Amino acid sequence: MTLTIDANTVKQLRDKTGAGMMDCKNALKESNGDLERAIDYLRKSGAAKAEKKGSRATKEGLVYSYIHAGGRLGVMIEVNCETDFVAKTDGFVELSHNLAMQIAATNPISLDKNSVPDDIIAKEKEIYTEQAKSSGKPDNIIEKMVEGRLSKFFQENCLMEQAYIKDSDKKISDLLTETIATLGENITVSKFTRFAVGESDS
Repeated sequence: MTLTIDANTVKQLRDKTGAGMMDCKNALKESNGDLERAIDYLRKSGAAKAEKKGSRATKEGLVYSYIHAGGRLGVMIEVNCETDFVAKTDGFVELSHNLAMQIAATNPISLDKNSVPDDIIAKEKEIYTEQAKSSGKPDNIIEKMVEGRLSKFFQENCLMEQAYIKDSDKKISDLLTETIATLGENITVSKFTRFAVGESDS
């Protein structure tokens, strides 16, 4: 018996994921018409597609600026892709906007774990170690406590590790992966700057 995919279900899946029509139809067929299973299928296949595109050069893109209401907070971010065509699409501009809003709201100190300055990591480790030692736990437990607190530090302060403010079930890196799968090109974030009236750089 051939499974008939309802056009309205395809539309719902497209609205939820932003994936193409044929990808949505295929996902629904693979999931026997189950919408939630189809979303999971698209996420998994999207991650696989994104991984394959991850090594491709990203020399196009845009510098996106976001000014928060009242003009007292602003963000500039450079987001890159492979072609000028994709850089002009609504999906790419929407991603840039959402990333800029994320930075405005959370004020990350770096793009990812690898770009956190060594002196900041060393300082955080020192603080966490002193806090853990005061608990009187054995050294091996203290080491795990420090690792756990450092991991939380990265999740709160590195853009790619942060929970997405519009959907806390996904990280910013997941948002990037989903957009790569949807738009069909590798996408990277080069740099960003956040400005706030009355805030110093220190």
